[in-house]
Amino acid sequence: MKTTFLFLILSLFCFSALAQVPTMPIATPPAPAFSDSERHTELAARRARVAAKMSDNSVLVMFSAEPKLYTGDVDYVFRQENDLFYLTELKEQNISLVIEKKDGKVSETVFLPKRDPRFETWNGKRYSIEDAKRISGIANVVDSSGLDAYLNSLSSDSAAFQSVYLLLPEGENDMEGQREYRREAKFAAGLKKAKPANARPIFDDLRQIKSAYELKLLQHAIDISIEGHMRAWATVGRASWEYEVQAELEYVFKRRNADYWGYPSIVGCGPNATTLHYEESQSPVKAGQLMLIDAAAEYSHYSADITRTFPVNGKFSKEQAEIYQIVYDAQEAAAKTVKPGSTFAEASAAADRVIKDGLFKLGLITDANSPQYRLWYMHGLGHWIGMNVHDVGSYTKPLAPGMVFTIEPGIYIRADALDYLPNTPEAQAFKAKVMPAFEKYKNIGVRIEDDVLVTPDGIKWLSAPLPRKMDEIEKFMQAAPKKVPFGALSPSLFPYARRSAE
Repeated sequence: MKTTFLFLILSLFCFSALAQVPTMPIATPPAPAFSDSERHTELAARRARVAAKMSDNSVLVMFSAEPKLYTGDVDYVFRQENDLFYLTELKEQNISLVIEKKDGKVSETVFLPKRDPRFETWNGKRYSIEDAKRISGIANVVDSSGLDAYLNSLSSDSAAFQSVYLLLPEGENDMEGQREYRREAKFAAGLKKAKPANARPIFDDLRQIKSAYELKLLQHAIDISIEGHMRAWATVGRASWEYEVQAELEYVFKRRNADYWGYPSIVGCGPNATTLHYEESQSPVKAGQLMLIDAAAEYSHYSADITRTFPVNGKFSKEQAEIYQIVYDAQEAAAKTVKPGSTFAEASAAADRVIKDGLFKLGLITDANSPQYRLWYMHGLGHWIGMNVHDVGSYTKPLAPGMVFTIEPGIYIRADALDYLPNTPEAQAFKAKVMPAFEKYKNIGVRIEDDVLVTPDGIKWLSAPLPRKMDEIEKFMQAAPKKVPFGALSPSLFPYARRSAE
């Protein structure tokens, strides 16, 4: 009885304390919802565009992704092959899609594994034929027991089609294709009369322009990511280790029903911010250092990609601010070039000019008209995003409405960078001249990355709600810790605010 009474008193105290905690300044809006009709219209339009690019008397054959081994008899969580999902939104294993084009007429067939009660006892319910029709909008869904016979007919000397489109590796150097499309490559090698054709260029071209439907899904992934970043900022001052900050961030991803992260989260404090793909998250979080977080959620196969760099103690030092301002100005310069008809190269060149001039003024390079700046800024300006975080598409095409990409300049003053210069008179002279500035800015790493959409009028910043300017970051860092509790709480105990209409 005493134990029960004490528990009730403690519970009332906890709920009273939580009620006094102000809500978070921003939270993710509801996920986009689509009717079956809207989804069917979108998917049918995608399939029609693919068929229009196929030659006559051809067939497209698509296989689902293969499970990826984690260890022993444990697989990674299954994720459908992007292009098959792009045309069907079917998520299960062992599904195949066939699109035939003959005499100008197009037919579509989904091959679906037969449901097995024994399998479902262990692994859960699988699609029925009606489920697959409802999701994909494809009327012809058949048992996959007939797939082998169909594939054999395509491989025979009497094949009815001249070309078989498959997702194939693009040469021996295509390591991604070699890993993901092995079944397709093996099938292509066995074709006799029909000729294999690579379908990847078709999808690469179509997926580069995002539809309104896709943009809603991508925006939701971005919104989830923004909330995750804000929670990490708000709680970083109470964290002792990088992995604690990462946990706060990814807690939001899971709570907002993201599929997963779009790529392994990068959470690096101090010197670790100078490593581009730092993923360990095992170092201490120290006041006075910068924290770089490059992390984003994936929702319904669409991945965001956002990076922010901010001071753990909420205030940029003079040296940190000087590096940060160069990166910020470079991002702004690149963004100002973005409009239909401009190019990715023009945006990259604009950012490069700002970084060269800034590094020269700080004494970190001795020649603003040389490649010296690449010692401190060694990656490209950005990349397409979508169903891959580094999505498909050509970087030489002029920008067009519907293209979505990242703008992510950075400067990384790595502590050992000068140690690897060649032992030549020129390199050693350079080292001597920049050493005073190097000692001043050593171990500062800054990257700012935003997701932007090309519009008919120019550019739209999809990740705009997450502060970028130094004064806005500092204001957020001062206010947010008072509003967000540290450590994952049950949603029923901590009501998050919805984002205001503006």
